[in-house]
Amino acid sequence: MRFGNMRRSGNVEDRRGMGGRTIVGGGLGVGGLIIIVLYLALGGNPQALISSGVGTGGGAQQGVPLSPGQDAAADRIARVLGDTEQVWGEIFRQAGETYDPPRLVLFTDAVDSACGTASSAVGPFYCPTDSTVYIDLVFFQELSDKYHAAGDAAQAYVVAHEIGHHVQNLLGVSDDVQQRRARMREADANALLVRLELQADFYAGVWVHHANKQRNVLEPGDVEEALRAAAAIGDDRLQMRSRGYVVPESFTHGTSEQRARWFRKGLETGDIRQGNTFQGD
Repeated sequence: MRFGNMRRSGNVEDRRGMGGRTIVGGGLGVGGLIIIVLYLALGGNPQALISSGVGTGGGAQQGVPLSPGQDAAADRIARVLGDTEQVWGEIFRQAGETYDPPRLVLFTDAVDSACGTASSAVGPFYCPTDSTVYIDLVFFQELSDKYHAAGDAAQAYVVAHEIGHHVQNLLGVSDDVQQRRARMREADANALLVRLELQADFYAGVWVHHANKQRNVLEPGDVEEALRAAAAIGDDRLQMRSRGYVVPESFTHGTSEQRARWFRKGLETGDIRQGNTFQGD
């Protein structure tokens, strides 16, 4: 991607090397870790895990603002965040609303957030309580090495997906879904969570649409990179990799096909009105 065409955000905080509290709970083994990774990777709500006992409360430690001279990966993240601020700021303005941008925290190993403490094993996540995205950059190496979804466009998709959750939070979609899920049996609650995640994928595509239209950020192969990343973290593919079989009733993010399809729809249309994943497959 042409990151030089993107404005750097000043809302990035560097907590790398600071650590955080250790996740605690009822004997979290390998199976539990897989569940957390499947649930939280790319957008699961950590509050749901904390309320069920897999995590601690507590406040967040403070880091330092990211400086322009820091590493290239962090700079790319700051530029993607800055570009999402421009795109969503304009979309909200056209709707007569004000976009309140999120913060983004870079960390290593573990981090304290307003949603509790998380280790790097959970992958990137968005905490609605403090309106902050948390990312350990090691995840991007794992995305490349384990899931064969390399490339800076794949990384940009990850960030844009998390920003999609922030947009849902601002629009009240996240609260509505959580309230509805509390009254459902587990399989139905999971199915509703899938719809929330697919909409975040759609919103990631919406950002790419407008960023490329306005600032020509896409290079050859970027769309394919992002689509590979979306497909690589589909529930069916992750479960097959970890278990050797899939359990559709336990899906929380959608299949590889669904994730790639909704991202592409956002990319092609750029129209948030077409992102009602709660009424489409």
